[in-house]
Amino acid sequence: MLRSVIYLLFVLCGIAGIYFLIDYNFLAAIQLTVYAGGIIVLIIFSVLLVHHIEMELEMAKPLRKILTALLCMLGLGVFLYTIYNNHFNVVDNQVTTTTADIGSKLLSYDAGGFILPFEVVSVLLLAAMVGAIVIAKGKKLTDNNDTEL
Repeated sequence: MLRSVIYLLFVLCGIAGIYFLIDYNFLAAIQLTVYAGGIIVLIIFSVLLVHHIEMELEMAKPLRKILTALLCMLGLGVFLYTIYNNHFNVVDNQVTTTTADIGSKLLSYDAGGFILPFEVVSVLLLAAMVGAIVIAKGKKLTDNNDTEL
């Protein structure tokens, strides 16, 4: 489980690298600090909190591993075929976006603002983390000091 979180960290750093390549340096910095920094640390703490050391993992059968590898290679082949056989239109005009523009779009309530989706996603992420912890714990949380009347 922890290994998959590390792989997610690599994916998020790769996305930040793509942002750097297309010259969106601010978004790349936000990607690295918020997602690769903060969210990954939160997920690691959640995994370590609910990780059961005594839990036995089931080993995958060799046939399942071979089938998975073949399906991954098929998906990679379809992806590469699609990329190389399509002619994508390249736009020559440059769009300059400043940090102030991004900040005003994120924090504005008017048309074109992203404050509501930003808050909805943050609440959804919090609910998913709390739900995952409750499901993984699997025990009913009760207070030992409660007495019946």
